[in-house]
Amino acid sequence: MKKVLLLAAVSEAATGLALLIVPSLVGRLLLGQELAGVAIPVARVLGIALIALGVACWPGRTALGGMLTYSLLATLYLAYVGLEGQWIGQLLWAAVAGHAVLTLLLGIAWRAARTAGGCAPEARNETSPH
Repeated sequence: MKKVLLLAAVSEAATGLALLIVPSLVGRLLLGQELAGVAIPVARVLGIALIALGVACWPGRTALGGMLTYSLLATLYLAYVGLEGQWIGQLLWAAVAGHAVLTLLLGIAWRAARTAGGCAPEARNETSPH
């Protein structure tokens, strides 16, 4: 089962990376038409989501890591879109700010989980079964 999950994680992350880098080509290959206009940034956000799904499903990784990946990459990409100035909707900067806050909170949770996971059972007030 782990091999199937790994295959799915790699496949989704690769598709996401392709959507992020060459969204029009992926649109042409999958849907028979190149993507244009506002479909380009939407496809790139979809690519980011697929990369995050791949991270979340990678053996030994967690949903927290996937959400942190998504939120961080979405923050960076949406900020880039806003600074580029071509696609600025009424909620773009609110989405950037919301994702930035979420990224910070997820980063704190991820760091706490890593720290807790790295402690010896005695340091977490757990008793050993021995």
